[in-house]
Amino acid sequence: MAGQVSPSPVAKSDRLPPYSEEAERGVLGSALLDAARVVDFAVERGISPESFHVSAHQALFEVLRGMTHDGSPIDLLTVGERLKKLGRLDEVGGAAFLERLVDSTPTAAHAEYYIDIVRQKHLLRMIIDKSREAIDECYSSEKDADSVLNVAEQSFFDIKQLQRSAMMPWSDLVKDAITDIENIFLMKKGITGLATGYSDLDKILMGLQPSDMIVLAARPSMGKTSLALNIAENVALGVADDTPRPVAVFSLEMSREQLVRRMICSHARVPSHKLQGGYISQTFHGQLISAASALTKAPIFLDDTAGLEALELRSRARRMKRKHDIQLIVVDYLQMLSYPQFAREGRQRETAAISGALKAMAKELKIPVIVLSQLSRAPEQRSDDGKPRLSDLRDSGAIEQDADVVLMLRRPCVYAEEGEVIDEKLAEVEIAKHRNGPTGKVEFNFEREYTRFDSRMRGVDAAPTAEPEPEAASEGEFEQGGLV
Repeated sequence: MAGQVSPSPVAKSDRLPPYSEEAERGVLGSALLDAARVVDFAVERGISPESFHVSAHQALFEVLRGMTHDGSPIDLLTVGERLKKLGRLDEVGGAAFLERLVDSTPTAAHAEYYIDIVRQKHLLRMIIDKSREAIDECYSSEKDADSVLNVAEQSFFDIKQLQRSAMMPWSDLVKDAITDIENIFLMKKGITGLATGYSDLDKILMGLQPSDMIVLAARPSMGKTSLALNIAENVALGVADDTPRPVAVFSLEMSREQLVRRMICSHARVPSHKLQGGYISQTFHGQLISAASALTKAPIFLDDTAGLEALELRSRARRMKRKHDIQLIVVDYLQMLSYPQFAREGRQRETAAISGALKAMAKELKIPVIVLSQLSRAPEQRSDDGKPRLSDLRDSGAIEQDADVVLMLRRPCVYAEEGEVIDEKLAEVEIAKHRNGPTGKVEFNFEREYTRFDSRMRGVDAAPTAEPEPEAASEGEFEQGGLV
């Protein structure tokens, strides 16, 4: 009948899940013949009782694994006695079943082959289960499609995480390490990671290291977003080594228009407030055009989606890595993320889950991740000039535990007492935690009107000083500027 919607095809339900009974029997028979080698190798490859489809096989492997863990001898007799003691001998098919396993497995030489088949079939069954869950979620869930997709994608990634790779030989590990050492020696810079463009900071951190979660924490209005964007800009433009690298910026607080305008003004060294009225001098206009031209070439990928969930951010970062091979991620900021699965357990538990997800993302993608974080009000309530501590990280101590590096940004002039003379440009970054290196303090010049950080001592990593604005300018010397 015209206009009638045809019913969706129903998935076949009479098909058996993928498994190989012969391979499962081969693993168990090999284990009875050479338990010391076979069971250990199976566990190393991620084989568990659930990897077997036949319930009797699951029970037997569970007992074999337990006996191996206890250091008990394993043969036909000892396994039969252990099963009898546990009351599970009939569950596996009796002593006759054990004898048939040994008789049907003349040698344990092919155990690795059998183990790989069992692992592959188990992987297929898990994919089927997760696919079925995703289908059910699509039909019954009240969540929006994007949320369902993120959960489904994460579930498949979790399966991948469960897979075990074979252990690399020690000699190969040593060769890889000496290759890294040779590369460092040839570089002659002492920078083993991604250079931030600030030499003083790089000397302590040796660059931003792959798989590291770097937390940049500060009280509001200290300039943490500015510093993070300056580092992102330096990496994307290749300031340190003339090698531009793709950078992803997730901004949960500011819109992309605000961020792009801020970056252009910062790069051009033009006060952003000059644009508020829509009028800029001819000199500043030229600097803005020049900055826009330079930043156009920067491989920066900006995502300003508000209310982003931790799993969704991780999914988007994974896609960016595949498509653009991003080398650095900036998240602004942690407390703006959500993790609905843990929201009911309180903000502290939810923040801990978000922190763990960001660290897992850095490890998965093997790139540094800079995460901005708010500090509590504690620094303002102490009498030590507002110096922040690790314990001031807001909402959860898990942030401190998960982070490989914690940078505490502070501007002393904000806490200056009346009459006290302090350089208003001075900004301090305290490296409060450095899992694989020293801690210390790095000083910067913070040009507030440009929202830009420079090294305290001007050097090769500092941008040139902007041209001064003309002291007097008539109305005719100004041009009306649009959105930059």
